[in-house]
Amino acid sequence: MSPALPHLYSPFTIRRTVIKNRIMSTGHDTTLPTAFVPNDALIAYQQARAKGGVGLIVLQVAGVHETARYTSHLLMATSDDCIPGYRRLAEVCHENGATVFGQLFHPGREIMETSEGTAPVAYAPSAVPNQRFHVMPRALSSRMIDEIVQGYGQAARRLQEAGLDGVEIVGSHGYLPVQFVNPRVNLREDNYGGSLGNRLRFIREVAEAVRAATGPDFICGLRFSAADNDLNGMTAAEVSEALIALDGIFDYFNLTIGSSASFGGAVHIAPPMAFASAYGATTAAAIKRQVATPVFYAGRVNQPQDAERLLAAGDVDMVGMTRALICDPEMPAKAKEGRFDDIRACIACNQACIGHFQLGVSISCIQHPETGRELQYGRMTFAGVAKRVVVAGGGPAGMKAAIVAAQRGHEVTLYEATDRLGGQALLAQLIPRRTEFGGIVTNLAHEAELAGVTIVKNTRVDRSLIERLSPDTVIVATGAKPRRLDIPGAETAHVVTAWQVLRDEVNVGSSVLIVDWRCDWIGMGIAEKLARAGCKVRLAVNGYMPGQRIQAYVRDQWAGVLHDLGVDVIPYADLYGVDGATVYLSHVTGKEPIIIDGIDTLVTSLGHDAVNILEAELSQFGGDLRIIGDCLTPRTAEEAVLEGLRAGWAV
Repeated sequence: MSPALPHLYSPFTIRRTVIKNRIMSTGHDTTLPTAFVPNDALIAYQQARAKGGVGLIVLQVAGVHETARYTSHLLMATSDDCIPGYRRLAEVCHENGATVFGQLFHPGREIMETSEGTAPVAYAPSAVPNQRFHVMPRALSSRMIDEIVQGYGQAARRLQEAGLDGVEIVGSHGYLPVQFVNPRVNLREDNYGGSLGNRLRFIREVAEAVRAATGPDFICGLRFSAADNDLNGMTAAEVSEALIALDGIFDYFNLTIGSSASFGGAVHIAPPMAFASAYGATTAAAIKRQVATPVFYAGRVNQPQDAERLLAAGDVDMVGMTRALICDPEMPAKAKEGRFDDIRACIACNQACIGHFQLGVSISCIQHPETGRELQYGRMTFAGVAKRVVVAGGGPAGMKAAIVAAQRGHEVTLYEATDRLGGQALLAQLIPRRTEFGGIVTNLAHEAELAGVTIVKNTRVDRSLIERLSPDTVIVATGAKPRRLDIPGAETAHVVTAWQVLRDEVNVGSSVLIVDWRCDWIGMGIAEKLARAGCKVRLAVNGYMPGQRIQAYVRDQWAGVLHDLGVDVIPYADLYGVDGATVYLSHVTGKEPIIIDGIDTLVTSLGHDAVNILEAELSQFGGDLRIIGDCLTPRTAEEAVLEGLRAGWAV
């Protein structure tokens, strides 16, 4: 038990299983499995979290029926072929003291894709479509309902045979079990529809099938959304009524917020940094006061101190800290030892965790690209010969390169031209409700200190400095600057860059047009900043929507904020020219121009140009020269940190 966090590090017992602490990694897609069974990559990923001290690992969803294949890269527990992989996974987690549950899953109408790219046949209690995926499902027959119920039972049997400690029925986020419970989705007139008792019949039968197929000590929990936050979803009152009726049937309720069925509900599946820490815990606590079943909670808890407060207040019995563990698998061990400053805190950017899943690529973290790459970078190796390494640039790329090179035993000096480390991340944290992004700077700077990197600020690296130092390796990470185009008529108007607005370096008029080529966080952030300052804002994007290139939950939530602030969005627009208070845009596929009058200030976000002067100066450098991050070509913090990892690892 940690003296600073006594509740978080107290054990918790379910049936005969003792979970060593109250930190839980909730079930989450990783896109690591291949052939629908646990593989080496998934095992290494979960092993890292088990080694880091987490108490409970709930594995990602496993389909219980052939119609449950909602993506092309989930796990399936429909055949005994899954048992060996699950057994290896359970063994490595148990060896490191973690308890392991599996998730049993059927999406119902919430199906995203098929492996062939064709539209799947989705099955649900009734033929009621969803908003987000535009799926029109087919109503389940009684025979098929029975098949699926038995599928849950047989999947549980397989996971018990593999050595897992329990299973969790996924009824959260608008998936099949809650589709039966929701009276606006379940329109059946048979024994599975109508009254609450009938609508709960499917969940009760699933629980009975799992109990019948497994032993008396095997744990069976239910994951449920405490509120769907969806116009046609379950309300908090309806959820409470349902869970009170199910009290005593399951070993625990694992509560969260949100629904996959709508854009507004889905943002709560992995709430971005715009949401307050543990914002949904009050709803879970209200349910806990009404049931005897233990209540777990997951949703935007990224600090152990916040988890401790929830437990100390008696609001919940276990706390999900999934993204915190994606960002820092060693967080539980660090917190237990009181090393809070050493924890790499998640900033809820969503870019490489759920963002990667939605792109169909393996999970990672922009701050910790070792995540999802454990087979390659999971074990730090020391260099055979210590070298003198100079890193030019103290942004995320340079800091990560310096950290890893120092950890490998090299003598590393990082030079930053300004008086602050952080690069463009210092700008990102100036956006409204994006202050937390600055955590990437705090985290990397602290890791550099721990690794023994020598940091020299207010010093620009040039050829003469390199000649004087004569290092073995130079890593250039000098970043980028705003791209400035020769805009026809710019001399007649007030034209400024997004960077200038963020730094409050310019006065902005009351009527503003933002021209956003990047379609990322910059245009949306500037629009929100200026709209909140009282400006009339129009946002013209060179794509089909603002935030087109950022993770969907971040974008969708932000789009609602801009709508409420009265920001006018102009899609498919390219900047053509300006004449005083008139800005001329061209439609990217149409022929007619878009003319905007009455503009006081034109704000440009037209991308970035690489700052690669040092690279050119060192073209004759005889040592090892590596170019990383935006000075290689401008992208995002994710690529910068990943390339820093690779460069430091390769030295």
